[in-house]
Amino acid sequence: MAQPRHRLIADALREDIRTGRRAVGEALPSESALCRRWGVSRGPVRQALAALKAEGLITATQGRPAVVRSPEPSQSLRSFTPFSRWARDCGREPGSRTLEVARRRAPGPVAEALGLGPDDFVVVVLRARYLDGEPVLVERSAFTEDVGGHLLSFDPDSGSITEHLTARGADFAAITHVLDAVLADEVDAEALGIERGAPLLRQRRTSRTAAGVPFEHSDDRYRPERVTFTITNALGGEDPRTITG
Repeated sequence: MAQPRHRLIADALREDIRTGRRAVGEALPSESALCRRWGVSRGPVRQALAALKAEGLITATQGRPAVVRSPEPSQSLRSFTPFSRWARDCGREPGSRTLEVARRRAPGPVAEALGLGPDDFVVVVLRARYLDGEPVLVERSAFTEDVGGHLLSFDPDSGSITEHLTARGADFAAITHVLDAVLADEVDAEALGIERGAPLLRQRRTSRTAAGVPFEHSDDRYRPERVTFTITNALGGEDPRTITG
C-alpha cells in the first residue's frame, strides 16, 4: 500500500534536514512551492510540516516559511552556565518573563536547603524562560536575604541574574543538582502553555560559596520534549548519583 502523501513529504524533508542538505537556520520552500513540487493541495503539506514541528526539527510562524532549527538543546551538568549564555551557545535566542519578585519567609523546603529558620526571609524570583520565543522552563529561585536583596531593584528580564549577582560579590563556587520528574501544577501549566498534570523534568539546584555556605535554592521545571540534560562519567571516577527514598 502506498504511503499517504503527507508522510512522503515529511520523510523527504526530514532526510534533507538529517543529512544537512537543509542547514540549521535555512528556510524551507514555501507551502505553495512544496505543493507544486509534490503535486498536492495544501492539506498534505501542512500535515507534513506539522509533523516536523512536533518533532522539533523546524519552527513555523504563520505567514512565513518554516525554518530548520538546531537539535534540541542539552545542558551538561559538568559545569554551570547561566541560561541566557547557554541558549546563545546553542544557537538559540533566550527570553524571559518575570512573574514575581518578592521578599518573604522561607517555605519549608527552601529553609531546609539553605539552612534557615522559620522566621528567616528570602528573596524569591518566579520566571518563565523561553527559547526562540517558545516557553521551555519555569524557574522558582530563592536567595538568602543578603544575596537576594540585590534583586529587589533589578529587572530579571533585562539580563542574567547569575551574572548580576556575581558582579556584586555572590560566590557561585559549587552547585548541587538533583534531577527528578514532577507533574505540572497550575502555575507551570499557565506559564508553559501545557495541560495541568503534564510531566516535567525538574532540576533542583543549590548554590554554595567556597566556604560551603548555601545561598540559593532553585526549583527549575523543563518541558522534557524541549530540553535534555547530559552527564559524562569516567569509569572509576567519582559517581555523582545519590540514591534517596
